Amino acid sequence: MNQVLLMTGGSRGIGAAAAVLAARRGFAVAVNYASQSAAADEVVRRIRSEGGTAIAVQADVGDEAQVLAMFAAIDARLGRLTALVNNAGVVDRQARVDEMSVARLERMMRINVIGSFVCAREAVRRMSTRHGGHGGAIVNVSSAASRLGSPGQYVDYAASKGAIDTFTLGLAKEVADEGIRVNAVRPGLIETEIHASGGMPERAAALAPTVPMKRTGSADEVAAAIVWLLSPEASYTTGALLDVAGGR
Repeated sequence: MNQVLLMTGGSRGIGAAAAVLAARRGFAVAVNYASQSAAADEVVRRIRSEGGTAIAVQADVGDEAQVLAMFAAIDARLGRLTALVNNAGVVDRQARVDEMSVARLERMMRINVIGSFVCAREAVRRMSTRHGGHGGAIVNVSSAASRLGSPGQYVDYAASKGAIDTFTLGLAKEVADEGIRVNAVRPGLIETEIHASGGMPERAAALAPTVPMKRTGSADEVAAAIVWLLSPEASYTTGALLDVAGGR
């Protein structure tokens, strides 16, 4: 059976690294992006250059109609989905809770939480033995922020990732006897572009001394954990929240 993976937010950072590694392990990969088409195309080009199969698919995961169109495109071009990584997410500018607008909060929850729910819903409809599928695996990308809270920076982002942790635990139990495993990784301080999008491009390096391992992590290190959770090697692992945070 062909292994077909949807990597949301796959054009850069952790998503791109995991997409490339998964392709090396035999997955046909749909590289989702919201707006960075050139970056997504480059990930696809890299996968294909190594002999893998990949397509780029545009969709804002916070828009249900776009998500449905994305899944339809994957059905048509790659076949029935067997794996999903809910990696797409946003962070906002550093702010206290008493400075946050409703618009900011709604955007955060719509993309980070509702988007993950809707993508998982569509994945379960394709993977679950209850729906005629052959099983599969879902990995949600959470964050160490879910247990640290990110005070004075982005409590809203941390809260959205706390929701992802709970979502992971609940969905894992819900579909465990339908052939689907659901797990999460919780990255810590990883050198990716997300810090710049939050207005703090040097944040990871500045906080590195607070990590027990005294360094930041790489996107490749998180990708390795994600792809392991997707693999048969993790066949008895579901409902796990795997910290990839250097002990932080």
